Amino acid sequence: MLLIGFIPVFTFALGTWQLQRLKWKVNLIDELEEKLQLQPLSLPRRINLSAIPEFVYRKVSLRGKWDHDHTLLLAPRVREGVHGVHVVTPLIRENGSTVLVDRGFVSNDFVSTFQNEDGEVEITGMLRTSQPRNTFTPDNRPDEGKWYWTDVESMAEYVGGEKAGVQPVFVEQIFEGHAGEAGTRLLKGIPIGRAPTIDLRNAHLSYVITWYALSGLTAFMFARILIHKKRFTGRKLPRFN
Repeated sequence: MLLIGFIPVFTFALGTWQLQRLKWKVNLIDELEEKLQLQPLSLPRRINLSAIPEFVYRKVSLRGKWDHDHTLLLAPRVREGVHGVHVVTPLIRENGSTVLVDRGFVSNDFVSTFQNEDGEVEITGMLRTSQPRNTFTPDNRPDEGKWYWTDVESMAEYVGGEKAGVQPVFVEQIFEGHAGEAGTRLLKGIPIGRAPTIDLRNAHLSYVITWYALSGLTAFMFARILIHKKRFTGRKLPRFN
């Protein structure tokens, strides 16, 4: 009986906790959206790695030359139902330092033949950090050239590391073209960068509804049990002489 009475209280507490998480996530997304509207930053030659988390989702402007010989492929990836990979290429900046750039998506048809740009390029991207993997994501296998999730430190070390001037800094190139241009790029094997949007998952509202609904339902059931028990207890059994 005590256990049944505890369930509504426990689920109500979980609903309240998820409501607080929802408010926190909404505020975080609003804050990141504001960052995204700011003018792109020019990164210094030596980047303070400890400060990067404060600038996640900030736009940055980069100029340099691609180091195509050290390109990595993040796979598998899917874009609008099309299976493919993300092309990650070191960018040797004009100031001599190198950062990693996720140039975007190409389909599996162009994994070996996607188009590369030669000469100096100037791009706008979004500063990111290593992304957590889920339970089903396999380990990266650098020796086999297989990368399944973004591990910035390991990727930077693999393409040369500090000795080669490669900093563990990861930028996702932004694509702001229309759908028709994206389709053309897809057909020609030109990497399609990410949209300039915040992609944080926010499922807390569904959790709030679920836990509060369970709390209300179990509270109703508990009340029915108490009423039924009271009626049964107060009922006198017939006497047989």
